[in-house]
Amino acid sequence: MMNQLEQVHREMKACRRCLEAGYDIAPGAIFSGSTEAEVMIIGQAPGLTEVEAQRPFNASSGRRLFAWLEAAGWTESDFRKQHYMTAVTKCYPGKHPSGRGDRVPTSVEQSFCRSFLEAELALVRPRLILPVGGLAIKLWFPASIRLREVIGRAAYFPPGSWHGGAAFDLSRATVVDTFDATLSAKGRWLVPLPHPSGASAWPNRPRNRALIDKALAILAEIRQVL
Repeated sequence: MMNQLEQVHREMKACRRCLEAGYDIAPGAIFSGSTEAEVMIIGQAPGLTEVEAQRPFNASSGRRLFAWLEAAGWTESDFRKQHYMTAVTKCYPGKHPSGRGDRVPTSVEQSFCRSFLEAELALVRPRLILPVGGLAIKLWFPASIRLREVIGRAAYFPPGSWHGGAAFDLSRATVVDTFDATLSAKGRWLVPLPHPSGASAWPNRPRNRALIDKALAILAEIRQVL
C-alpha cells in the first residue's frame, strides 16, 4: 500500500502546473529520500545534469556540496542512501537568458511547488534542514538578507515548535553562532549553506570560505547528536 510520502512523490512527478502556465521548464520532479531521513537538503531547483542523471545535486554542484558535507562527517554515498534531497521548485527551469547558469524560478513557479515542499517537510520531519542557496534560505530568512549574514549561523527549533506551517516560522527558533550542546537533543536544526554551483563565485572568496567553514563546524557538532 502506498504511503503518504510516496503519494506526494507520484503527484510531484505528474505535476505540469508550470508548463501549463506557460513556463519553459523540463517537467519531471527531481528528488530523493524517504521518511527515514534525519537530514533534508533543500536546493533552488534541479539543473540539466540532475535531469539527465535523475538525482539531485549531480555533477559540479554536487561535487562541491559533498566536499562540504564530507568535511562535516558525511560521505556522499551514505548521505544519498540515508537522507532526503529536494528543492524549492522540483523541475529544471532552463538556462538563464544570459547563458550563465540556470534560470531562477519565478515567484509563481515557487508558489506552484510550495504545497509539495510543505508536504515533504511534514511527512519526513527532518531533524536537520540544510537550505542551500538564497532561494531556499529565504524560505525562513527575510528576502533582503545577505548570505554573509546567515552563513556560519544556525537556527534551533525547540521541541514542539515544528509542525504544519510553523516549519517556516523562524520566530519560533533561536539563532546561534555556534553549536550549543545544552539545547535539547529532541529539537530541530537549520543550517544555511551557499549554493555550490560553479556559476557562483561567492564561495571562492576567502572571507566567505571562512563562513562556510564555520557552518561546517556547526554541522559536524549537530551530526553527533542526531
